[in-house]
Amino acid sequence: MIDALFGSKTRVKLLHLFLNNPGKSFFVREITRIIDEQINSVRRELSNMLEVGIITSDSSDNKLYYQVNQRYEYYLAFRAIFSDEPINDVNAQINSDDISVQKYNKIFDGITGLRLAILSGVLVKGSTAEVDLMLVGNIAPLKAKALIKEVEKDEGRELNYSLLSYDDFYYRLSVRDRFITEIINGKHRIIVDKDNVIKNSNGE
Repeated sequence: MIDALFGSKTRVKLLHLFLNNPGKSFFVREITRIIDEQINSVRRELSNMLEVGIITSDSSDNKLYYQVNQRYEYYLAFRAIFSDEPINDVNAQINSDDISVQKYNKIFDGITGLRLAILSGVLVKGSTAEVDLMLVGNIAPLKAKALIKEVEKDEGRELNYSLLSYDDFYYRLSVRDRFITEIINGKHRIIVDKDNVIKNSNGE
C-alpha cells in the first residue's frame, strides 16, 4: 500500500534508507547494493528527491554522495512514517511552537551560567535562520554539547547551534552584527532571557 501511495517501490526504499540514517551519506552504487534495485531506477528517484529537496548531494573523492536533508520542511513528518524508531511528540513538534517553548524552558532554565537561549531555524515555524538554537553565557562546552544532544534526540534531527559568551553577544547586538540581527529580527522564540536583553520576545 505504501508503495502505491508514494508512487515507486524504489522511492520507498530510498526514503526508508535515508530517514533511518540521518547524517550518513551514501554513493549510488552503495545504495543499489543496500536496497537491491537497478541503478537507473535509483538514479532517477535520487534526481526526483533532490528536486523536491528531501535529500542533498555532495562530491568527495570523485564520488557523488547523498543524504537526507534534515532541514527539509516535512522532515519530521517523513521520519514519523519511515523511521524504524519512534519519534517523540512528532505532532507536537510539527504543530506547535508554544509546546516547544514550554518543553525546553524546563530543560534550559536550570543550566548554570546560561543567560539567554533563543530558538529559531527549524525549531520555529516560519523562521529562515540557519541557526536553530543560540545559547549565550558562561557555559562549559561539554555541558552545551550534552544539552544539544538532548534537544536533538527529542527533535529527531541534528541542529545548528551557536554558543556565545555574554560579552561577545552583547557587543554584536550593540553594533547590529548581521548574524545576531537576522535571528532577532526574524521569527524566534525566547526560552531564557535572565537579563531581559531581548525586548521583542515573540520575534514578530
